[in-house]
Amino acid sequence: MGYGTEMDGCGRCMKYSLFFVNFVIFIGGLVVVGLATWALLEKVSWIGELVGNDQLTPAIYVLLAGGIIVVIVSFFGCVGASREVKCMLLTYFIIVFLLFVTMLIGGVLAYVFREKLVNTLEREMKSSMRLYDNRKAVKEAWDTTQSTLHCCGVNGWRDWGTQGLIVPESCCREIQTGQRFNCNAGPDTVNPSNAYLVGCINGTQIYMQKHATIMGGAGIAVACLMFLGMIFSCVLFKMIE
Repeated sequence: MGYGTEMDGCGRCMKYSLFFVNFVIFIGGLVVVGLATWALLEKVSWIGELVGNDQLTPAIYVLLAGGIIVVIVSFFGCVGASREVKCMLLTYFIIVFLLFVTMLIGGVLAYVFREKLVNTLEREMKSSMRLYDNRKAVKEAWDTTQSTLHCCGVNGWRDWGTQGLIVPESCCREIQTGQRFNCNAGPDTVNPSNAYLVGCINGTQIYMQKHATIMGGAGIAVACLMFLGMIFSCVLFKMIE
């Protein structure tokens, strides 16, 4: 149950393989933490308010928490493999199994969010548009979307008029940071030279798919590496006398 004795060639190969896999998992965990932090700083959660279904933010937090723990555990996995400590390898296997499930769930949640909203995006965006004047979070989501993606409405600026709303200031082109043209030419019209005329649906879909694919792909990739780590740790555990 303590330190292993001298191992044969196959055992040493397995030992170094586990060490290498854990090193790659360590790097992968750092990448996931970086991506999750980037997504939170980019305020990707505003997409959830825009489409009335915020499943991406929980997935980001799951991946962030999982990534931090993965970094710590993979470091100790490297130590356990190099020193051939059986109890350390067993503990490593149990923790990695739990993390494997967590990272897989986070990755799958990101992909489910991506697939679920593609087919209902237009309907959900028009539905949230009606809440623009009544909910601060929805207003901020729409303003962020239109400012970031340089678009207006779902399919165009006229969507605001069909909802009985005035075209928001965030539809107006920026003169410089923090300052915009006055693009409202009346209750139901805009000055086309000063406003974003393209609708937000295509840009929102691309933006959503890009972030969900990156987060989901990173989580699933690390989960696959962790699966290899579990296999190597089991084999090495049995080889240590």
